[in-house]
Order: sequence, then structure tokens, then C-alpha cells
Amino acid sequence: MTRLIPQEMIESIRNETNIVDVIGQYVQLKKSGKNYLGLCPFHNEKTPSFSVAEDKQLFHCFGCGKGGNVYSFIQEIEGLNFPEAVKKVAEFSQIDVSEYVTDEEMSASEEPTQNRKQLELHEEVAQFYHHILLNTKVGEHALSYLYERGLTLETIKDFKLGFAPMERTILNQVMTEKGYEEEVLNDSGLFYETETGERLNRFYQRVMFPIENHQGKIIGFSGRLLTDEKYDLTDQPKYLNSPETNFFNKRFILYHFHDARPTIRKTNDVILFEGFMDVISAAQSGVQNGVASMGTSLTTDQIKMLERVTENISICYDGDNAGVEATMRAIDLISKQSQLSCQVISIPNKLDPDDYRKIHGEDQLRHLLENNRDTVFQFKKEYFKRNRNLEQESDKIEYIDDMLASLVEVPSIIETDIYLTQLADDFLVSKDALQNELSEKRQEIKQANRQTVKRQAKEIVVPTQHDRRVIHQVEKAERLIIYRLLTEKSYYNRLNQVDDFSFYHDAYQELYTHIVSCLTEYGSVTISEMFDYLKEAQLKSILTEISFSSFSEESSDQELVDCLRVIDSERLKKQIKLKLQEQNEAKRIGDQVKELEAMMEIINLQKELQNIS
Repeated sequence: MTRLIPQEMIESIRNETNIVDVIGQYVQLKKSGKNYLGLCPFHNEKTPSFSVAEDKQLFHCFGCGKGGNVYSFIQEIEGLNFPEAVKKVAEFSQIDVSEYVTDEEMSASEEPTQNRKQLELHEEVAQFYHHILLNTKVGEHALSYLYERGLTLETIKDFKLGFAPMERTILNQVMTEKGYEEEVLNDSGLFYETETGERLNRFYQRVMFPIENHQGKIIGFSGRLLTDEKYDLTDQPKYLNSPETNFFNKRFILYHFHDARPTIRKTNDVILFEGFMDVISAAQSGVQNGVASMGTSLTTDQIKMLERVTENISICYDGDNAGVEATMRAIDLISKQSQLSCQVISIPNKLDPDDYRKIHGEDQLRHLLENNRDTVFQFKKEYFKRNRNLEQESDKIEYIDDMLASLVEVPSIIETDIYLTQLADDFLVSKDALQNELSEKRQEIKQANRQTVKRQAKEIVVPTQHDRRVIHQVEKAERLIIYRLLTEKSYYNRLNQVDDFSFYHDAYQELYTHIVSCLTEYGSVTISEMFDYLKEAQLKSILTEISFSSFSEESSDQELVDCLRVIDSERLKKQIKLKLQEQNEAKRIGDQVKELEAMMEIINLQKELQNIS
């Protein structure tokens, strides 16, 4: 019988897990002082503001404000609830928690959310198609097709490939028998509903490629048409994808990203392919860091996903004209939207990677992918030669102009010098003349940028909720007290001896109440443990900022006295302000008694303020 995960184990898992190792699976981190820095995975940014403190086992983004411990990070990045995050972190540390279940999971199993039902349905459908491919006569043709394309049984199983048969009602029958409700089936994108209300399979007579999200959950499919002499399929597209749903959005999906992510992090490199079969061919050839977009152009969201886990990207699209044009578009988008270092892998003879493997073998494909990489400039040298006759002066001048425009984007002085030398030698042009032309182009861009900055400066900028605000003295004192409560065991007893103590701001008073509850129940509590206890986003945000603030290592009696004086002073100033308002109102309406009473109270409050200042 399953049991609830005990609190002691939740704390043990967190203590035995290094947050840097976990976050490092999702974010490219670099050591900076005693902390680690990287690009925040929760908002778009080009300058790293995401910090991970190994000594505190906490993270904090100074840009968007998100922060917390290892459980908080997994909840946010994977979209999991707390018990699911605990189990995920346990997997990272190879701690077995399979015998445990949680209250939330019990509730979820009784009343699963709509999203959970869809994930369960898609997993069932993938298993169903996979079974048909490997274990039925109707799947033999599709299996033979995959074998003919050179895929091994191990690869077919690893990528969970399947086959959707021509029979268009079978999937509905099977999933209905498994208990899936009409609403779930209708919202899945796996069916068409006819005018008579019959539910037919969207995918039929197709080899099926399950599509996983960044959590490794199947959320959609892509089906490759398998021709058959018995059926007229001339009106069907070669590839068919699941339609856009509330859980399947192609802008945010990269095929094989979840499985490739550990290798991408390890090698600090990702290979971007054009098609699913290219990714699969590369993986079978021993190259596991390949991903592909969903049959559409590369998107900014996909680039941001990759930038969070690597610094380097290599584009390996098909070698035909369409692939070359797509490569050029991808280079342009990557250079404008990220800091990724970009290279290009060109497939000879206008082949795609999958065809290259079938012709030359897996070893040759692996060697090509690992060693045959050109810089963006080298790629553009060949790209701009297309449709030009470089024997003609006009075409030659346009070509050189295009190449110089490309050189403006090259930051390295040495690299620029090498390319200028190449251009000068190729076209027998003075290198000095090329350098002067390049300088003029850079000046034109600087001027254009200045104009853009001036124009933007005139626009009204609306501050966001994450813009940094000034922390006043009273709040600094409150933060210091909270920090001491969570880092010094004796501090609560010292504070508890202060008569009528309370914080000036309600949020800090509420946070203090939670801390006292934990201290009363558990005897002690750390900052990291408080993140598991708190539910309010505002309090978590305050606690994150406190944990990344700089305080002296040890407290003193005088420090506590100073903090209390600052808080009391601010409270008295507020009371004086309110009494002044009462006095003015009494004066306005002619109530001399109330005006006199207010004045006397103001005098007493001012004396009290002078005594503690």
C-alpha cells in the first residue's frame, strides 16, 4: 500500500540534492564569484540576471523576480505541483520514492484535470500505435518501410514510432472502451467529427511520430503518409501534424528536445535539423544533441529554449535550395534574437542528413555532423554567389557589398581581418579599400542606432511590476530581522522578549507569522525550507530577495536595537501623519475640542519619537 511522503524525506531529498546540478540541466550556468549566473528560463533576456547560490541552495532572477529552492524551480520550469516536483528532484538524486504517494496525487487520481486527461490519452494513443506497428499484421507494411529506411528496432522503440491504420473508427472505439469521455476525445485534436456525429481518426495510413513537450510528455503527433496500392491517397498531404490546441503549440515545441537536453548541456552544443527523420538518423548514428522544429520556420520561442541550455548552435538543414534559404532565415533570426554562437553544417550533393546516412552510412554521417562545420560568413560566401555571374562587374560589386554588410555583424577583429584578406585575394581588391568601406557601413549602422535610441527615448515607458524599487530604511530593518530569524536559532528568543513587537509592513508581519508557526512546530526552519511552507507568491518573492541580500555574518544586540528603533520610528511618523490629518479636518469643520485633542496627541507622539531617535 502506498504511503504519503513524510516531511523528513522531503527535507532529506532537498538536502541531498545540489540545486546547481538540477538547474544546470535547464540553464547554461557560469561561475561568478561564489554564485552561478545564467539567462533566466522564465523570461526573455540577453544579459544574465538569473543567479543560483550554491551555499544557500536557492535561485533568484533579478530581472523577473522569480526565486526559491530546488522544488520551486522544478515546479515553475516543468509546470508541476509540489508533490510531483519532489518526485522529480528525487529522480535527479536517484532516491527511490516509488512507494510513496501524496494527498495531491490522490486527489489528482480521483479527479484528474483536463490537461492531465489529455496527457494520459496521448500516452495511451502512442502506445496503441506503437503496438500496431510492432505486433500486428496491419503494421507489417509500415515496419518494413522503416527497416528499409535503415532504422533499427532499438531506434523505433526509443522514439516510440507507431502506425495509424486505414481503419478510421478503431482509435475512437479503443479509447472510448478505456473510459475517455467525449469532451476529452473531442478536444484532443486526434479526431474529426462528421455531420452525423461520427468520430473519425485524424491520422490514418500513416507512420506516427509522437511529439513530446519539454517535460517529456506526449502532447501531439506527426504522421507520415504511407502509400499503398489498395488505397487512393493522392489527395492526402505527405505529412500531417496535430492541430493547435491549448496544450499543443508548435511555436514552443522542438522535436527530441527533452531527450537531447542532457547531451546539449554536456556538449554545450545543439544541432538544429529540418525534419524528424534527420534527428532520428543522427541519434542512430550516435549524435544525440539534435532537435527539429515542427515543420515550420524557426521561432523566437524555440531559440530562447535553446539559449537557456547552450551557447552554441549548428544549423543542419537540407542541402537543396529550400534548405539553403531556410538556413539563411534561421541565421538571421538567431543573430537578432540571441547571443548564440552559430555555425552551419552543409550536406554535400544537396542531400538531407537522413539520405546522407542511407548512402554513406552512420559513421560518415556522425563524422560529417561533428567535423564539417562552417562559420556563418563561410556559408554566406557561397549563398551570395547564387544566381550571380561574378565575371560581371555589377554582380561582383553587389556580391562584395553583401559580404561587407555581413562582416559588420562579426564581432571578432581577428576574424574580420581574415575574411577581409580572403575577399581581397579572391577579387584582387585592395584590403584597405575594403576596410574603409566596412568602416563606413559600421558608421551608418551606428547612426541608425542613435536615431532609434532617440526615437525610443521620446516614447512613454510603462514600468513593469518587476522594475526594481527603492528599499527604504524601515524595510531594510524588517528584512534583516527576517533573515536573522531564519539563520540564527537563538534570534527568535531574543525577539520574543521585546514587548508588543510587530513589523511595520503587513507582508513582513505575515511572513513573520509563518516563520513563528514553523519554529513552534519544528523547532527550527531554514530559508530553503520556508519556500516549501509558503503558498503566497508575494511572500516567496520577498523571501527570495532577502536570501540574496548582503548581511553581516553574525548579529549583535545593538543591531536588533537599531532595527527596532527604525521600525518604531516609522510607525510613530505614520501615527503623527494621521493625527495631523485629524487635526486639519477638525479645524476645517470648526470642532475645537477635537482639534485640541489631536494637537495634544501629536505633541506626545513627537516626544516619543525624539526619545527613541
